[in-house]
Amino acid sequence: MFKILVADAIKPEGLAPLHEAPNVEVIQKSVQEAGEELQNIDALLVRSETKVTDELFAAMPKIKIVARAGVGIDNIDVTAATKHGVVVINAPDGNTISTAEHTFAMMASLVRNIPQAHSSVKNKEWKRSAFTGTELFGKTLGIVGMGRIGTELAKRAKVFGMNVLVYDPFFSEERAKQLNVKASALEELLAEADIITVHTPLTKETKGLINEKNIGLCKKGVYFLNCARGGIIDEDALYNAIINKHAGGAALDVFVEEPPFSNKLLELDEVIVTPHLGASTREAQLNVASQVAQEVIQYLNGNPVSNSINLPAISKEIFQKIQPFYLLVKQMGSLASQLTKRAVLELSVTYAGVPEEFEKSLLTKVLVAGFFKRMIDTPVNEVNALLVARERGVTIGEKSSENTYGYANSISLSVKAENRNFEIRGAYIDHYGPRILSLNGFNIDFSPEGNLLYIQHTDKPGVIGYVGKVLGDLDVNIATMQVGRKQAGGEAIMALTFDKPISSQAVEKLSESEDITFLHTIHL
Repeated sequence: MFKILVADAIKPEGLAPLHEAPNVEVIQKSVQEAGEELQNIDALLVRSETKVTDELFAAMPKIKIVARAGVGIDNIDVTAATKHGVVVINAPDGNTISTAEHTFAMMASLVRNIPQAHSSVKNKEWKRSAFTGTELFGKTLGIVGMGRIGTELAKRAKVFGMNVLVYDPFFSEERAKQLNVKASALEELLAEADIITVHTPLTKETKGLINEKNIGLCKKGVYFLNCARGGIIDEDALYNAIINKHAGGAALDVFVEEPPFSNKLLELDEVIVTPHLGASTREAQLNVASQVAQEVIQYLNGNPVSNSINLPAISKEIFQKIQPFYLLVKQMGSLASQLTKRAVLELSVTYAGVPEEFEKSLLTKVLVAGFFKRMIDTPVNEVNALLVARERGVTIGEKSSENTYGYANSISLSVKAENRNFEIRGAYIDHYGPRILSLNGFNIDFSPEGNLLYIQHTDKPGVIGYVGKVLGDLDVNIATMQVGRKQAGGEAIMALTFDKPISSQAVEKLSESEDITFLHTIHL
């Protein structure tokens, strides 16, 4: 008999798969109320209230799986779960339709002034001319981020006769043709769209993506939508754009701080808001609960799960052995994705000297997950990484080699993208940890972690000094600097690490040098 603790409020209908299972005892209590019962718990179901920490895992020695009835997993310490051999699952697509429909409803309400007109009539006013709206038909919708939600929104927009522009670094032309939308650069989307909606995760790259500079590239009267994550649109820049009549208005379901009662955007009649309702439908709430309940039953009965966030359950001993290579390939994937910035066609991984006892396919999945994780709006993990790649038309290759390049082991990744190929090679070195040893054929040696700056430049005297002086003048402390070249006087690269993220001011200043051909900030 498996004991499953449901620690947060979940409707009975969503827990039906648990109650119907013959070998399950469902306990509905908070973790505080459960007390000593925690020692015999096999599975834990939570929403967002319960904090699942390393201490909680230690208090549940028999636990095998934690399920989050929803998308976000901010309240679950996934690293601790993996350390304790516990699988973490969620319901990544349970609110896809709900959020897409809410976004579309917000868009229609925004351009037709429905909330304002509703409030006016409720106040016993009849001002038809004051609320003249705009049709969606024939307008251009710009979708920033083309994951599941963006895809569903695009389908609905096409039905309404809208033109759809899409910006997503990993959205291929082939996929665009299938959906009858146009893939574009961000600058093109900003300049042409009548309505812009964001559907990306909130990362270092996407925070403030729609900022003062980018809003300035938009046409006058543009509308903005954010039903994804607060902070993707710079709220101060949006406020100023509406005040200055450059933007026609905005519809917001999410905010940097929630509840947003002190947010000055709420003072504007051109802004309509909802209290983070994207996933708040009866169907979505039921779907996410039922989905994770079924997954928990499957896993406890020895079957695989499809929405695991971390590694499949493995012993602590095996995890400790595989962890160095696990960390290496994860960082290699993330590094390659941040430097490629193109629609990807193929990822090919080559292993040399990696112990045969390790499951290479697992490491490949970790690498692919690291590659996609920061770039799409749904969780990517070792279990669903290959599915995510297949959905986006990316071919995954895996092979072995005897060439370790003089090290005990070597892992190489070749990225084939539209108009750009990229290669990266790394190794795990005892006493030094994961190291990156080659980028696009340039020999180099640095640890893939923290805040980095990658620079391609002409190999000539003064370039390194210029970089040091610019950063020094801006009071930026360089933690480490590694350089590499193929031949004297040709092209060379630098990899610099910093104690904190480098500012956009520093990047812009460095870009002024004619000898620097490419630079990009990276966070690992």
